[in-house]
Amino acid sequence: MKKMLFALVIALLTTTAFAQTKWNIDKSHSKVQFSVSHLVITDVTGQFKSFDASIESTKEDFSDAKINFSVDVNSIYTENDKRDGHLKSDDFFNAEKFPKMSFVGKSMKKVGKNKFKLTGDFTIRDVTKQVTLDVVYNGTIKDPWGNTKAGFKVTGSLNRFDYNLKWNVLTEAGGAVVGKTVYLTVDLELNKA
Repeated sequence: MKKMLFALVIALLTTTAFAQTKWNIDKSHSKVQFSVSHLVITDVTGQFKSFDASIESTKEDFSDAKINFSVDVNSIYTENDKRDGHLKSDDFFNAEKFPKMSFVGKSMKKVGKNKFKLTGDFTIRDVTKQVTLDVVYNGTIKDPWGNTKAGFKVTGSLNRFDYNLKWNVLTEAGGAVVGKTVYLTVDLELNKA
């Protein structure tokens, strides 16, 4: 009888310890930003104001996280309406035909204390490519209202030409008006569901 009770307790603890935990984005404390060179001499920055994700993990450090992230292309904001309109056009995102960008995580490998390499499929327009992003896990805490929060910074870069963001005009000196490398910075605050 004691062995059976002991086995039941172990099974219950194991199930509780490895239960799948769902997380939602706290959008008021999260941001999806990008920057790209302009005329070779400076950077233009922008952000996407509308995005969503589903994140599930059984491990406290999120190393087994299942991540699905999407961005509404029409929410692009660079503080210039004319530029935003051009970015939504077929020269770049073609937001009418391809209104969403997405990222589906495949693996999150620990490479240091609270540092990970996140690999997954990134889709822009009609192109999907595998990318690896750098992730810093800033920790998990309880806020003053008893909610469990987790924080991350995700950074990386991609070649926009790989995704048919094809507009390309050269300056007199031969440099691109808009650079080919786009740098991404995503600050995420998650709420435990």
